[in-house]
Amino acid sequence: MAACAHTVAFEGIEARPVEVQCAVTPGLPGFAVVGLPDKAVSEARERVRAALNGLSIALPSKRITINLSPADLPKEGSHFDLPVALALLAALEILPHDAVDGVMAIGELSLDGTLVPVVGALPAAMAAAEADRALVCPLACGAEAAWVGAAQVLAARNLSEVVRHFTGQHPLTPSEAGEVHPAGAGRDLSEVKGQERAKRALEIAAAGRHHLLMTGPPGAGKSMLTARLPGILPPLSPAEALETSMIHSLAGLLDAGGISLQRPFREPHHTASMAAIVGGGRGAKPGEISLAHNGVLFLDEFPEFSRTVLETLRQPIETGEVVVARANAHVRYPARFLLVAAANPCRCGFLTDPARACSRAPQCGADYLGRISGPLMDRFDLRIEVPPVAWSDLDLPATGEGSAAVAARVASARALQARRYGGGPARVNADAEGRLLEEVAAPDEEGRDLLARAAERFGLTARGYHRVLRVARTIADLDGSAALHRPHVAEALSFRLTGVPG
Repeated sequence: MAACAHTVAFEGIEARPVEVQCAVTPGLPGFAVVGLPDKAVSEARERVRAALNGLSIALPSKRITINLSPADLPKEGSHFDLPVALALLAALEILPHDAVDGVMAIGELSLDGTLVPVVGALPAAMAAAEADRALVCPLACGAEAAWVGAAQVLAARNLSEVVRHFTGQHPLTPSEAGEVHPAGAGRDLSEVKGQERAKRALEIAAAGRHHLLMTGPPGAGKSMLTARLPGILPPLSPAEALETSMIHSLAGLLDAGGISLQRPFREPHHTASMAAIVGGGRGAKPGEISLAHNGVLFLDEFPEFSRTVLETLRQPIETGEVVVARANAHVRYPARFLLVAAANPCRCGFLTDPARACSRAPQCGADYLGRISGPLMDRFDLRIEVPPVAWSDLDLPATGEGSAAVAARVASARALQARRYGGGPARVNADAEGRLLEEVAAPDEEGRDLLARAAERFGLTARGYHRVLRVARTIADLDGSAALHRPHVAEALSFRLTGVPG
């Protein structure tokens, strides 16, 4: 007696199809799972055995072999429990072979047969749609998986409901997609007093997804400003929301199956390990840079991060993806994020205050910010110094625009870029490169002359030269200008050529 069921194995956000083959043959009684399973998959034998006992189904005194094909693909996670149980029930002729063969299943079984939610329901539903199969999953995963409208999702509370569905006693009702959580209002820029240049830098960064570095003494407002960045970013498009949610599904971060249109905002602590930032660990899970995909990655106390962690950011910043390399797998995750870094000017933070700076000034500042390598510093499009705000100014009325007005300009600039790039590889100005950058960011004669003189005098690298052009293009978009003029280039240079080293 033999039968098969279908499930998936996760490689990054990609769900690879796996065929669960079950053979019940004469021989010494046993229950074996082969096909490169990890410990959690191997232990599925005991969970399946107990769940079947709860249904008063006794396993025969025969040799039971479960093969997970392809056999050279690593199988990790507890979501293999349900497909193993379905394949076994079909092999025992309790369930019809064709019905089990026509679906894809994921789910963990408790000892009493209850289906426990698992991560990755959204990518699994995508794989089921590509294979033209329905997806059977735990009830708690149904709303999440149903976002893939091309696949029918059948969610059950326990194994008994699944059996009754396949035997026609009580068919399961297809699940409906969870709620769309709209982007929240967040904190408002009008609450920040002063710091008009920093607010302008945030607006430019949000409009073109340009990486931003802020330096300033403690209490100057660097973290406060960054916390208001999500409030001026446009909401996720449907395609971006699905793409981002697939990563969060693998990390188990989706709330009750709902998809949020709020762009991710991740702020890991500076003691975070490389696996936490880049990805890795058991199952090569996505790290913070992937969880921030299509959103913001805020690294406070930037020089305090491990040097190896900081250096690993260089490639994702350029390519928009990260490859987590392990001995048995190379997993690729998308990682197009807006990097905002904040740093004190020196270790004590009071380099610019003669009354409080240490005796090693100014060398202490050079040593501290010297932890950030030149190639990494070169990848910041915008660099600003955030001066302290006098305590006497805190009682003054708030100045400047609120987040709503700034967000409207950012949304208009993003809409211009969407029409300009037409759904190609480049989505925003920060992605433009090569001939495309030459076409969309060619300054007028005065702007080109200013940029050439600045590049020669300040020794701009080729990367720095192109990044100035991208920022200038974004500034022109915020002004609603099709052409790139000298003032746009001048402002872009002002954010590049600051007192921040690099």
